[in-house]
Amino acid sequence: MHGLFRWSSKWWPGLIPLLVFWLIAAWTNTVALESDLAARSGTALKDTVLDKTRVAVEGRDVTLAADAFSEDGRRGAVALVEAVPGVRLVNDETRLVPEAKPFVWSAERDVVRVTLGGSAPLPATKGRMLEAARASLGGVEVVDQMSLARGAPPRFDNAAQLLIEQIAKLKDGKITISDSNVTLSGMARDLGGREAIAAALKNLPEGFKVANDIKAPPYVFQAYKDPVAVTLTLSGYVPDNNAHAALVAAAGRKFFNEKVVDNLKASVGAPSGFAAAVVPALGALSRLSTGTLVVSDREVKLSGDALYDTAATQVRAGPGKDFPQGFQYKAEISVKPAAAPVDGTVCQQLFSELLSKGSIRFEPARAVIDPDSAGLLDRLIETALRCPAAMIEIAGHTDTDGDDASNQALSEKRAQAVADYLVKAGLPPDRFTAVGYGSTQPVAGNDTDEGKAQNRRIEFLVR
Repeated sequence: MHGLFRWSSKWWPGLIPLLVFWLIAAWTNTVALESDLAARSGTALKDTVLDKTRVAVEGRDVTLAADAFSEDGRRGAVALVEAVPGVRLVNDETRLVPEAKPFVWSAERDVVRVTLGGSAPLPATKGRMLEAARASLGGVEVVDQMSLARGAPPRFDNAAQLLIEQIAKLKDGKITISDSNVTLSGMARDLGGREAIAAALKNLPEGFKVANDIKAPPYVFQAYKDPVAVTLTLSGYVPDNNAHAALVAAAGRKFFNEKVVDNLKASVGAPSGFAAAVVPALGALSRLSTGTLVVSDREVKLSGDALYDTAATQVRAGPGKDFPQGFQYKAEISVKPAAAPVDGTVCQQLFSELLSKGSIRFEPARAVIDPDSAGLLDRLIETALRCPAAMIEIAGHTDTDGDDASNQALSEKRAQAVADYLVKAGLPPDRFTAVGYGSTQPVAGNDTDEGKAQNRRIEFLVR
């Protein structure tokens, strides 16, 4: 018996390595089995629509945790794992994604970024929206604050895709879908942006209702009169090509001496009566030595230096009845320091130079001064103020159209209208003599329209 014990004590330690090898083999086989089941379970689920999917295997038992977007989708996922060969039991820890009531999604733009918030119905939808936002916004930062939820209205994907495309047209603002209601607020980035967004919204899927409160940026026209460069620079926007041409032509008539620099662009979004307000405002600017005109929507602002006191008072009062209803006028007008006095000879030279650059215009066949001549008349008045002792003849001339008696009468009336204008500006009436010469002193042939236009003239003669 004692010998038997000695024999057994010699062999049993040899069993320990065998036991270790067996345990290692069993553990290795189990790990391999579990890994295999996990991989095949994942493959089975690859075409399912789930979120936060987690597969854990213990032996041949599989625990499936995931957020599903429908009850059928949840049950189908569990069934797919149950059908994997080798799976004995599926521990179902799936759940439905919460339902959002109401289902709200939003896109908000500020100065530096765009934030997508609210709910998205599926991971793929969420991904597509992020991709579309980044593509349409170029380098603008896109922040994702969207969560997943059930309850999206029908055709939500199409609606959200169209609305994301509108974000790039906003300077700032917010777009929201709440169930089937769409709201937009904020400021368009460019003129025409508001109209472009409104046009795009017509393509929203059927069933969506829109409340659009996108505002347009100010519709701005600017004009700057520079006495040093002798230019009038026009910039900003005009309603269309016809208005563009009309305003540039009006500037050419009113600014007899300045070169018109045209930087205008045509764009939609002008308030009603915009061009009709710009024309008389340009007339007021033409009376200034230097000045800036800014027309922003329905607000007209004019600043600069008038040539003399009465002109400053008149320009501050504004164009009055010539402005369309609804436009506001603000003027900050000072008076240019008076130029040095000159003698009669220099005064005559200055008058001649001014009238060689522009003509005092009248209504056809009448002695009513055209408002386009206000800028030239103010310069003539400024010159007359520099030679206060000079006596001045205002001579009226016509072309040969019509009979001699009519031409004589018209030339006299036009000369007197100019004299009255100067007296109204504050000059003494005894300094001026209005004389009409009819068609007796032509400076060009009367056989062409150009020649006739040259003959229809007012001259200032220092006596």
